[in-house]
This record gives sequence, structure tokens and C-alpha cells, in this order.
Amino acid sequence: MAEGTRSVRGGSSPASSPVLGGRGRAAAVAAAGGSNPPGHGFRRVTLTKPTFCHYCTDFIWGLAGYQCEVCNFMSHEKCLKNVKIPCSCIAPSLVRVPVAHCFGPPGHYKRKFCTVCRKSLESPAFRCEVCELHVHTDCILFACSDCRQCHQDGHQDHDTYHHHWREGNLPSGARCEVCKKTCGSSEVLSGMRCEWCGILAHAACYIVVTPECTFGRLRNMILPPSCVQLFSRNFSKLHCFRISENLQTESDEDDDVDGSTQGSAKDVQISTDSSKQTLKIFDGNDAVKRNQFRLISVPRIAKNEEVVEAALRAYYINDDQQEYELQTFTQQALLSDDVINRNDAAEDTNLGSVFRESVPEAWIIRAKPKEEEVIRIYPAWLKVGMAYVSLRVSKDSTTQTVIKEVLPLLGRQMECLQNFKLVEALMGSKQVQRMVLDNEELILNRLKDIRKTSIRQMNQTRFYIVENSKSIVRVNLFVGGLPPQLSPEEYTNILKDELAIKTNVVSVSHVYQAQGAVVLEISCFSEAERIYMLVKDTTVNDKPLNAVVIPEVMASKIPRNCCPLLVFVNPKSGGLKGRDLLYSFRKLLNPHQVFELTNGGPLPGFHTFSKVPSFRVLVCGGDGTVGWVLGALEEIRHKLVCSEPSVAILPLGTGNDLGRVLHWGAGYSGEDPYSILVSVDEADDVLMDRWTILLDAEEPAEGAEKGVAEPEPPKIVQMNNYCGLGIDAELSLDFHHAREEEPGKFNSRFHNKGVYMKVGLQKISHTRNLHKDIKLQVDQHEVELPSIEGLIFINIPSWGSGADLWGSESDNRFEKPRIDDGLLEVVGVTGVVHMGQVQGGFRSGIRIAQGSYFRVTLLKPIPVQVDGEPWIQAPGQIIISAAGPKVHMLKKSKQKQKKTGS
Repeated sequence: MAEGTRSVRGGSSPASSPVLGGRGRAAAVAAAGGSNPPGHGFRRVTLTKPTFCHYCTDFIWGLAGYQCEVCNFMSHEKCLKNVKIPCSCIAPSLVRVPVAHCFGPPGHYKRKFCTVCRKSLESPAFRCEVCELHVHTDCILFACSDCRQCHQDGHQDHDTYHHHWREGNLPSGARCEVCKKTCGSSEVLSGMRCEWCGILAHAACYIVVTPECTFGRLRNMILPPSCVQLFSRNFSKLHCFRISENLQTESDEDDDVDGSTQGSAKDVQISTDSSKQTLKIFDGNDAVKRNQFRLISVPRIAKNEEVVEAALRAYYINDDQQEYELQTFTQQALLSDDVINRNDAAEDTNLGSVFRESVPEAWIIRAKPKEEEVIRIYPAWLKVGMAYVSLRVSKDSTTQTVIKEVLPLLGRQMECLQNFKLVEALMGSKQVQRMVLDNEELILNRLKDIRKTSIRQMNQTRFYIVENSKSIVRVNLFVGGLPPQLSPEEYTNILKDELAIKTNVVSVSHVYQAQGAVVLEISCFSEAERIYMLVKDTTVNDKPLNAVVIPEVMASKIPRNCCPLLVFVNPKSGGLKGRDLLYSFRKLLNPHQVFELTNGGPLPGFHTFSKVPSFRVLVCGGDGTVGWVLGALEEIRHKLVCSEPSVAILPLGTGNDLGRVLHWGAGYSGEDPYSILVSVDEADDVLMDRWTILLDAEEPAEGAEKGVAEPEPPKIVQMNNYCGLGIDAELSLDFHHAREEEPGKFNSRFHNKGVYMKVGLQKISHTRNLHKDIKLQVDQHEVELPSIEGLIFINIPSWGSGADLWGSESDNRFEKPRIDDGLLEVVGVTGVVHMGQVQGGFRSGIRIAQGSYFRVTLLKPIPVQVDGEPWIQAPGQIIISAAGPKVHMLKKSKQKQKKTGS
């Protein structure tokens, strides 16, 4: 870190010490030959280790550089006049539309830098799940609410989107859109990126880029934010974007210890210099109650104004230090609500050192009272060329007088005062809190109260003048886990009994009887929050309910050439790579079009897109996950405006046979998510058969009443890839049992295949005369079976992780198999050795039949598996037939494959 700090103007007297936001700093930069950069307080420092310029990213040669005392921006002397990146202390005032961030749990992020203090993230830090913001745990309170605006919520809604620039943390090899030169750096926070369209630029170049954003290469796949509406006042951003609840719990636990633990580590580092004194600084009553402080290190001979200046720097405040004062208090005072002000005890306190023989344990920084001041009033409607108006308020100024004076400045002088209200907005990093001010409230008193609570919060607070309009509250809540096949009235009664819903503000807008789910439309924020929290602890018929906040997509506003991509991700698939993909897709697309399958399944996503005229689907998971989504699509198809969306696959499972057939690969191995989305956009539409399997067990089961024997009810399952009977299903069943016993070990494809091999070797000497235990009928004709241990019906030319079970040899008895020919191929295997030879490519299976309608008679219980889901099937009939219309799938185009391969 830079040491040997001194004023550019020279001297050590208090008069020459630069003042935050005052003339001293402006003079410092002027001495270096440049204009004052936005908000920075640069001071010349002596460099003690290799340092890079944050503007040009070049190495700073020599022993001197210029560092901002607030945000640590480091610069060459020659670059000072060109710095355009604003300091963290004024960043909140530059936010166009305040949008809170969505922070997950703290984690370790290599080669990343904090957006607030610009230092590397060496310790656990937070990142936003929606944008590229990274912050230290003790910097999170100072991050401004400048996340992407992904939906309309009734506050400053608009249809035209500008670039949403984020500084630094660019990928290696990043190139500037303007000058085409390298613009990234692994050494410092540098370079700019639009978080919608993804274009990259230097800090010096991005200002010449056209402001309006067109969403870039993925524009046709992104769900436009102007088409999404979500009223979410009482819901956290994690709830709004359907991010797992366990993330919130971990984050909250970490927040509780931020205030007390952040100081202790730094204390050890700073206290090694005996010439300096370490102080705890609180910025208001709220920080005292929470015991959240900042540590500063100042010389033991420091004057009051120097300590005040250092305290303001610690809280990223750019005001004149003469407007603030320090108050001391004892440890006992920390535990009470009242803070003891001792500054009035001595008249000459401000002239001498703040340190006496008895050093106080902590200090609190307070704003001095003012007779009048200038405030900024922002119009809630976005007006071109006018971000805000400045207004001087006195001790007699009320909310009503402010509205009266502001309206003429905004060209609305002819309108009635009663049609407007003044709203106070606290732009916190995690939540934007809005409060309507009373008409008679004194503005100066309000400002005094805010500063007394926290001067940091004052820096993050702004005032909006808002038109009075009858606000329509409409929260859509998806509730699943209910008993299936009930009427709307029965579902309403269950919700009344279990959740005590208020029918005057809650109505059932959609019912999905087959899935046991409803969508509630709620016109009261507090009732929506109460129901959401209560559902998590409610069970019906011993089955837990689940609730998902879902947005409303305004289909009429979607551009004609836009075909949004609905993304489903199974985070448990592919060695937990699904979680990384969730994060990447939320950043690249609108997070409202990315759904986590462990949070309500596919139905919430399909319901959200039910009115979209044209969309595609991307399923990230194994073959079982793909079958789950295709099954849900088949059930809800009649309720979709786009009843036949095309489905792409990102294979995350173990076998991934369907992904192989459609050329998406054998499994995801860390490819760039952006390239995957481009491949989906360029993919070809193909048709694929799906099959219905009716399982009708004839063996009776024990009845519930008086021991009377009753047959099991028929069971219907859907098949996409293959259905196996005998040894194939028996191996799947053993694998399934092993995974249920120790699920934590099954987190990689390599381990999973090893377990398959192990259970296979255990069955190598096993003999089963399957041909004697079953009968096969194909298209109404009896088929004589050879001596086999396994019978497999295949719909796609890939089985058991890519093996060609049918074989490529030509055969006049059968047609060449295709995935859309309306035919299934029937193949037999003689045992585990035969299966191993097939998977090794040395042999193929025994071709038995090809047809469109099959009846299998089981004479005894036999293992059966459909698309990797195994069970023991009782004796009876199995009927396989075509399942309605063919499904539209997306096949990776050959041109894209060649590009990827080269």
C-alpha cells in the first residue's frame, strides 16, 4: 500500500491539510496540471511496492504516484487530468434509477476487485447474483444501489434502456469496442463493461459510446426488462429472482458479525506502527446500536480536523470536514441508546490534539446543525436533460412548500399541489426503501434526524417528487405441493384452512390441477409477504408446500423479432456445475427468465411465459431433467400461447444420451456460457418422437379394507430415450440405491461411471433367462425372443453414455432409425459382458424388432427402467405407444460445431 502520504502543496500545518471536497484537494490536482477529477481527493504518495495506474493500467515507474484518499484510485501524474471514473463517495449521486443488489453468500473470488475500495478480494467477499458487482464484507454498506433494472415496479418505469456500465473485473483478453485495444487488467480495477449488451471499453473510451443499449448479440433471446412487471416492495431481491433461501440465511449470519469482526483484523495490522493511533469511528446512532464501526489510523499528534477528515474518508463522505465534529463516549455509553456529547466541555478542543492522557475507546462523528442548506429534488418521471433540481431550504421549509417551489422548476407550475408528494428514498445496497413525507414535515428536521441516525445513510438518501396516482398492487404467488385433481373451490378452502388467506385481497387466478398447484393474485403487500413466509412451514397431506414469487410478462410489449429463451437449471446436476451456470445465465440474460428447478420445478417458468407468443427453452441437466421438463411441457401445452416451443439441452448428467444425439456434447466441461447461448440461437429445429408407457400390473396388492386383494392401479410414464427390462434396469436400480445411501459422493461423472462399473462387475456371473419371463408383441404380432438377459426399446441412436446399441450395419429387414420416424427399435443383450462390449464399440445389440405399438407381458417381477429411472415392476402388461405430437428439439448446427472445433 502507498505510504509516506503528504500534501502536494507541502507543509505540515493544519491550514495546508487538504479538506475533503474543499479547496485543498482541488489545489492538489491543479498543482499536478489537471482539472479536478469527479469526487476524488488525490494526494501524492510514495510507492513501496509495484503499483499500476487505474486509468491506463500501465506500471507506475519511480517512487511517486497519486492516490485518492477515499477510494484508493491510483494514477500517474500524467493521467490525472484524464480521469473520468467517479470516486466511490459521489457514486450514489450519479445513479440514474436506484435498484438494489442481490447478494448471495460470501465466497472466495480470485482475480476480482472490490468496486468500493478498489482493492483485491483476498478474503471472503460478496458478489451480486444479477450484475458484476464484487465487494468486501465491510464495504457492502457503501456500495450504491446501481444494479441492473430487470423489471418495472412502478418507480421510474421506462421503455428505453441505456448502457449499464460496470467498472473492472473484465475477462482476460478483453478488447475495447471503440479503439479495439486490450482494455482489461488482472492487476487493478479497470475497464468498463455494459451488463446488458456486454460491450467492453476503456474508461477513456466508453463515454463516446452511444448511450442507448440494444442488448447486443443476445438481443433476440433476452426478455426485455420493459416487458416484465413485478411489485416487490416487501420481498428481498433473492425472493424476486427465486434464488435459494439458504443463501439468504448465510448472508444474514455474516451481516451480524460484520461490525465487530471487521475491525479486529485491521486493528492488528494498523497497530504495528507505534507513531499512529487506531480509533473506532461510528457514523451515528444506528451504528452504535449495531456496534458497526470503521477503524481509522491517524498520527498521535493529529489535530481534530485531521481526525474528522480521516473519519469522513472511512465512511466515503465527500463533504467539507468543517461541517462535522467528533463526539467521544465511553464503552458504557455504547450499550445505551444515548450518546454523551463532551465536545462542549472545553472551548479550545478543536484547536488542540484530540488525544489526552485518557484516550476514549471510540468516537462518533456528527454533522453540525445548519440554518439552511441546498437539497436535490429528483423528478420520479425520467426527464431528458434534467436529473434533478437544487433547492435551498430553511428551518421553516415544509414538504408542501418544497413541492410548491419545485414544480415551476420542472415546468409543472400549472398543476395542483395536491397531485404530488415528496418521497424519501434510502438507496441501500441490499434494499431501496421509500417513504412518503408528511405535508407539514420540516425538511431541515428530517435531514437532521437522518444524519443523527447515520451520515452514511444521508449520503445514500435522495428525495423524489412523485405524482399521486392510484397504485395498483398485484403480487403473483405460485403455490405448489397441493393435492392434485381438485376444483378451484377446494383449493381455495385448503388455503383458507392452512394459510388463513383473506379472500378480499387474495384470489386464485390460475389452477393447475394435474400438478396440484395454483397461482394467487394478491392485492396487499403485507398479505403477500405473510403467505409467502407461512407456506415454507406448511404441509398438506404430509407434503410440504412451496411458494415462488413470479413476475408478470406483458406479452404485448415484446418486440416482434424477439424470441426469449426460458432457461431451466438443475443445480444438483453435473457435479454442482449447475450453480455456476445459474449465476452466469442470470448475468447474461434477464434473471426473470432463468429458473432453478429445485425451487418449484418447471411449472413456474412455463406459467411466467404462458402469454409469450414465441419462445425457446434451454434445459441444463441430465436426461432425467430433460424428461421432467418435457413432461411438464406436455401437461401444460394447452395453456401456452406458444404451445410448441423448441427445446435445447446443456448436458450436465452422467449419460447425456439425448444431448449427444442433438450434438450438444457428452457433458458440460466449463464452456463459456455466452458461447452456449449463441449456439442455442443458431441451432436447428428438429422433431423427436415421445412415447407413452402404460404399466398395468395384474398381480393383486393387499387392499386397505379387511385384507381384500385389489389390483394396483395402472401407471403411465413418458419415455424420450429408451426403456430397459432385465439386466440393464437391474444395474440402474443398484446404482440408484447406492446414490440414495450416499448422495454426497455422486457429484462427478467420473465417480458415477465408476459405480456403474462396480455394480456391473458384481453381476458379471449372473444369469437370467429373461426370454422365458416375458412375452413380446410388436404391432399386433407375436415376436419370438432369443436367449437374452436384457430387452431394450430405443428411441434415439445413443444408449449407456453414447453407445450405438442398434449398430450401423445395413439390414433389409428394418428401416434406418431416426428420432422422428414414429418407430422404436427393440434390441436384446445377453449379459453384462455383452453390454460392456457394446459400450466399448466392439459389438452391437441383437436386433429383434422395429415398430410403433408394443405389448410386453411380464410373467414375474422384473426390473424396469425408463430414461434412467428404475423400479421393480410387478407381473402384468406393459404397453408402449406414440405420445401425441412430436416434440420440437434444437440441434446444434454443424457450422457452429466447426467453429467451436477450430
